[in-house]
Amino acid sequence: MPEKFSLRAVWLGLPLLALALAGCNKNTAANKPAASAAQPVTYTQIDPATAGTISGTIHFKGKAPAPIAIDMAQDPACGVASKTPNDTEQYAIHDGKMTNVFVYVKDGLGNLTYMPSTAPVVLDQKGCRYVPHVIGAMVGQPVEFRNSDPTMHNVHIVPPGEQDATGFDISQPPMGGTQQHIFHHAGLMIPVRCNNHPWMEAFLNVVTNPFFAVSGPDGKFTISGLPPGNYTLVAVQEKLGTETQSITVQSKKTTDANFTFSK
Repeated sequence: MPEKFSLRAVWLGLPLLALALAGCNKNTAANKPAASAAQPVTYTQIDPATAGTISGTIHFKGKAPAPIAIDMAQDPACGVASKTPNDTEQYAIHDGKMTNVFVYVKDGLGNLTYMPSTAPVVLDQKGCRYVPHVIGAMVGQPVEFRNSDPTMHNVHIVPPGEQDATGFDISQPPMGGTQQHIFHHAGLMIPVRCNNHPWMEAFLNVVTNPFFAVSGPDGKFTISGLPPGNYTLVAVQEKLGTETQSITVQSKKTTDANFTFSK
């Protein structure tokens, strides 16, 4: 009899135990703190009333390397589309001045965070070339790829930080539309290539602030809207590497910053 009574007591106690556990679970869920919401990003506003400007020229010292002719015969449409001499652009030098040099503020902004522009940076395909040869964008800013040629192109990039080694790879039909992409990691002189035309190459630079420029055909560049302060300014050329200098920007003034590359 005692054994039967003990077994019956156990069976009667099981429902009570289940209710107790349910109550504990309910209280635990109720007391568990909710997941914290993501903190909104506070962007720094540029004050044009106090901002300064950096302006300069990229020089080349010595004899400029001769451009190399590009043979586009493999695609007849390229010869029809091309309106410029088919020469390489690794060293774009005119009267001792270099174009296609990317210049940006590397250090000195501290923890300031700037909102990326919503206006896309455009990289077109004209005459079976990428135009322009060097571009810059902010992390989070759209880059727009276009095909203005009467032939098929593709855009192949392996951005820094991408887990997939194939990176960004799209095909674009002749005279076909546009496509935008946003890059989320910074990187300098990232090659942009067309698998269909092996001579086609451009370079994408992605940085974390809006203070950058690309030197023009006269070698000149301008970076505006900088808060007054001390900065590290860097110039990057696809074949010749980097040149760096320290610079002080004053309120409402233009500071000269010239770079000289040599081979």
